[in-house]
Amino acid sequence: GAIAPGVGISLDALVAQTAKLIRVELAAPDSVIGRSTLTAVQSGLLWGFVGQIEGMVRRMTDELGGKAHVIATGGQASMVANLTHVIDDVDPQLTLEGLRLIHLQNSSDGGT
Repeated sequence: GAIAPGVGISLDALVAQTAKLIRVELAAPDSVIGRSTLTAVQSGLLWGFVGQIEGMVRRMTDELGGKAHVIATGGQASMVANLTHVIDDVDPQLTLEGLRLIHLQNSSDGGT
């Protein structure tokens, strides 16, 4: 698998670390090419993540030598999944479920 910062945390960093950019609604603009600051930020965030995901999936399937079952997780997973064909399923709770299972496994063996 791979773990990367999400759309929301990336927007937070962009707003916090720049002097002039303001928080925008996370929505896919009509065009990949932003024609205003608002649509440029939206495009960079959403289409940038789509490009990242598609590139990572392509590299992983090349490395595996076959097809990968891609599950998106996190707060904006559904929004991003609707913009690409490489995501097979969306499970916003996947990370929390994994942590729950790890906790159960660790607590069932006496805490060692």
